[in-house]
Amino acid sequence: MTSRAHMLSHLNRVPRLRRAAGVTIVTAVFLLVVLAGLGVAIVALSTAQHRASALDLLGTRAYEAARSGAQYEMFQLNRNNTCGNVNFQAPGSLATMTVSVTCSTISVNMTDGSQQAKTTIVSTACNQPTAAGACPNPAPGADYVQRVVQVVF
Repeated sequence: MTSRAHMLSHLNRVPRLRRAAGVTIVTAVFLLVVLAGLGVAIVALSTAQHRASALDLLGTRAYEAARSGAQYEMFQLNRNNTCGNVNFQAPGSLATMTVSVTCSTISVNMTDGSQQAKTTIVSTACNQPTAAGACPNPAPGADYVQRVVQVVF
């Protein structure tokens, strides 16, 4: 092959390489856009999962605070023979919870004609109480958590 023919064959290859370079840039931009979208989706999913986990933890704390409120009222009923309504801030690790406890006693007619006292204790714990410091809150925020424990005996 002569040097002239060799040079012509080399020049014929240059436009094909330039066309291939254009396709490569388009492919690279497409991949960057797809990977960026995937990254945004992963971050959004991770954020939602973290928030759900935090709300689960708050829900568990609210349940334990509601249980403690019911136990407190049962103690008051057993020890002092009083059945009333009370609101209080939970202590210790449950300090973010407010507990509202209601207690009522009614007489129930039995089948043998006698009457028996029926006591109902409802303990509600929440993390965003009303301005009066009571639960439940009719206008809560986005991270509102509430649990209710009811005891009937």
